[in-house]
Amino acid sequence: MSRTTKALTPELHDYLLRHNNPQQDDVLRELADETADVLPDDAGMQIAPEQGAFMTLLTRTLNVRYAVEVGTFTGYSSLCIARGLADGGRLLCCDVSEEFTAIARRYWERAGVADRIELRLAPGVETLRSLPADPPIDLAFIDADKEGYVDYWEEILTRMRPGGVVLVDNVFSNGRVVADDPGPTGNAIKRFNDHAAADDRVELAMLPIADGLTFARKR
Repeated sequence: MSRTTKALTPELHDYLLRHNNPQQDDVLRELADETADVLPDDAGMQIAPEQGAFMTLLTRTLNVRYAVEVGTFTGYSSLCIARGLADGGRLLCCDVSEEFTAIARRYWERAGVADRIELRLAPGVETLRSLPADPPIDLAFIDADKEGYVDYWEEILTRMRPGGVVLVDNVFSNGRVVADDPGPTGNAIKRFNDHAAADDRVELAMLPIADGLTFARKR
């Protein structure tokens, strides 16, 4: 029998956070706290600290010069990506909320990464379809409306360089993907997961990070 992933108890999660390098700093911690205070009903859309640390390290490891994020919310994930960019690197953020991204803008300034980030407020698929093929995308992060995941995936892959990486958040959909009645959101994620797993343009691994994170490399 294959070995399974250990259940992440609160104690084990705290241990994990203490042993991440880089750890969550004051800017990220205060951003997370403000999001929870100001937007308590939406704060669950923010990525987990360990996921942010992974994304910064991955961005730096890949020497990313051009990244795209679909679904910015209050800016935690974009801040993590921007910190890992190569010298002169750029991040394009796609979102539709002026309210949420106003918080993001303040924390990008505080972290000293605002000059690396372009924010476009428009439906994500429209922004992606407007992008030229050059420069090719090195890294993309999808974390927006779940019904749009397949469209975002398709638009990004056609503009991504060979060897580029797509990260896709919430692929467990809080366990809905294995529920008897997944509901609209769970069904949208199931459709995306099946679509991505069958896509022969990529090598793919689904990781048990936070609410599930798909890691795909374009062939």
